[in-house]
Amino acid sequence: MKKLLFITPELPFPLQSGGKVKSMKLLQSLAERYDVTLVSPLKQDDAKYLDAFHSISPCSQHFHVELSVARNPYQLVASYLQGKPLNVRRTFSSGLNQKISKLVSQHDIVFLDHYEVFPYLPDDYSGTVVYHAHNAYYKMWERYASLPGNPAFRCVARLEAWRVKTYESSVAQRANLVFAAPNDARELVEMDVAPDKIHDTYHLGDDSQLALPELRFQDTKKCLMYVGYLGWEPNVQGLLWFIREVWPRLQKKHPDLGFSIVGKNPDERLTSAVASCSGITLKGFVSDLQEIYQQSRVSVAPLLFGSGMKVKVLDAMSRGLPTVTTTIGAEGIDVVNGSHLFVEDEPVSMCECIDELLINQELWQRMQHHSRALVREKYNWNSMFRKMHRILDQTLADSNQPIKEDSENMVPYGG
Repeated sequence: MKKLLFITPELPFPLQSGGKVKSMKLLQSLAERYDVTLVSPLKQDDAKYLDAFHSISPCSQHFHVELSVARNPYQLVASYLQGKPLNVRRTFSSGLNQKISKLVSQHDIVFLDHYEVFPYLPDDYSGTVVYHAHNAYYKMWERYASLPGNPAFRCVARLEAWRVKTYESSVAQRANLVFAAPNDARELVEMDVAPDKIHDTYHLGDDSQLALPELRFQDTKKCLMYVGYLGWEPNVQGLLWFIREVWPRLQKKHPDLGFSIVGKNPDERLTSAVASCSGITLKGFVSDLQEIYQQSRVSVAPLLFGSGMKVKVLDAMSRGLPTVTTTIGAEGIDVVNGSHLFVEDEPVSMCECIDELLINQELWQRMQHHSRALVREKYNWNSMFRKMHRILDQTLADSNQPIKEDSENMVPYGG
């Protein structure tokens, strides 16, 4: 059995974010075919989940080092001096790097699960390098820079976008094989990454929900739901916008409407905004979301910036809970607006769509059916991993031969 070294920027557990879900699913699938060693720093409260993760991990070995590098002006300046993006600096541990240097030659494959872990790859490594691009992260910085706000912050975000873009390109150029979402793959091709090494992957949701019985409109409450990590800036900014611009309009039409916000570590700005509003509840982290789904009538994902496919949107679609999101929230998902979900960027139109789903049972049921059908057809883990394994097998067999694509798989990004 070939040996694979999987390097990821944080412990992929608990599964409270799309990135962690994808990393964990990848580990489980790769471990069926390779002897997998996992290496990751431990950030924030990762250490307290270590035993629970190891009890379910499919990996044969684990190596971790606790790491705490703040996101502040000092570290930003230090990252400029170092010539690396801020989050790359915040992910690097010299102790972990030394451990990887001793391990890496024993492995046939190094799997870089994020651009942030690229510094851990030794320059002289001669095995197969796989880069899993979670998102085109520079797009997130670009979009953040375009939002109204402090001009200094916007300038810093614009500079960081350029630095991250350059770094993401370097990682993809070095790798033998790149997996990226279709929209992110196009960005990499524009950065002059060879298109024949880039192949499709997706950030998917919990497709096991497709086996659950359909929700019933009449059993739901007049309540909205939102699920996401509440310390993540795109989530915070989107919710603050929704609470300020959309929620008051909805309350005028539906004074009895509730809104459940689910997620860990709520930002202080979000906690303050919720405290000043009636009808909104911060639920915290919920291990089993089924009760929340069953009690809610509409899922919302009001994202103003970010990048990549949004698992919170796919999860709601998989469960059959009609969803209203923004253009950013629907990015990378092959949806028809008004059929699979509603995509609206303006407060008034978003309010109108939510209002319609709250009262129109026929529309609600039709959207439920279409959304689940789309996830079942295009966005399930088993189908995606079969394609990824076939491509990886061919790359290992002969990295000099072009990878043949079948009709099920997206073609390489050549135009």
